[in-house]
Amino acid sequence: MRLKRVLENVLLMCGLTLLLVYLGILADSAMESQALLRRFEETRAAARPATSAQTVSRMTADFSQWSAKRVKGYEQSLDAVIDPPLAVLRIPKIGLEVPVLKGTDEVALNRGVGWIEGTAVPGGAGNIGIAGHRDGFFRGLKDIVRGDRLELQTYGGTEAFRVDEIEIVGPKDSSVLRGRRSPSLTLVTCYPFYFIGAAPRRYIVHATLDTPGPSDPTDPRAVTHQAYPKHHQEGAK
Repeated sequence: MRLKRVLENVLLMCGLTLLLVYLGILADSAMESQALLRRFEETRAAARPATSAQTVSRMTADFSQWSAKRVKGYEQSLDAVIDPPLAVLRIPKIGLEVPVLKGTDEVALNRGVGWIEGTAVPGGAGNIGIAGHRDGFFRGLKDIVRGDRLELQTYGGTEAFRVDEIEIVGPKDSSVLRGRRSPSLTLVTCYPFYFIGAAPRRYIVHATLDTPGPSDPTDPRAVTHQAYPKHHQEGAK
């Protein structure tokens, strides 16, 4: 009986230790995300002093939905030095606020979501492409439906988009990034969301600017060559 009690106490202590480590990882991840958002706000305020009073809200991703591998990848990415975010993407329905970083390498996709180079720049005319991990920041896209609101805050202000189409395509189908009739935002992640191994498909969320401004479908920013980032061609590992 005494040995059994000792074993129970040891297991209990191990369990508490693991729980504290996990909570520490979540807290550190949330703090790092907020640091990037603050960095974006500081840069935006310096670029546009008149709007410096507009602060970034403090919504965070739900890290409890992340895979253990993605949490580890996030932790490893904290040592990397990165440029200030290009923008901040918000999806109120799923409580997401995430920095949009330049490019779609592993560091960018672990620390935030990535602007797909070759698509319209955030705040510009055309179709803005943003990629994210299905087991990380973009896990919540599984709950998005047509009509949901997306917000993209850049150094020039905040634009609201409305989801108008969701589709599932092959890993090399870059047609989803082509220019559309109106200024648009396209979110790309791997699919199925809980697939084990390299996901074979891509989950695409299209959204159109709520109040379109002047734009020309032939604007070079809308029709420059677009291609999936290498990561999304090969699939998430």
